[in-house]
Amino acid sequence: MKQILKEVQDGTFAKQWIAENEAGRPNFKKMRETEAALQIEAVGKQLREMMPFLQKPKKAVPAAAAVGAREDR
Repeated sequence: MKQILKEVQDGTFAKQWIAENEAGRPNFKKMRETEAALQIEAVGKQLREMMPFLQKPKKAVPAAAAVGAREDR
């Protein structure tokens, strides 16, 4: 942790992150793919699907658009 903090404070981390982004994030993408395949991610997905309060609400149609749509019929 001390080494990581030192890299953040001295700017090393920022320089590496900028270089990674400029190169198209190859290491970041590889890490994401590796972690997405972990069992904990599959279980987490199943658990989130069982929690309806986590589901995003459907977008409501704005009132003006709904009225205009009815008038076109």
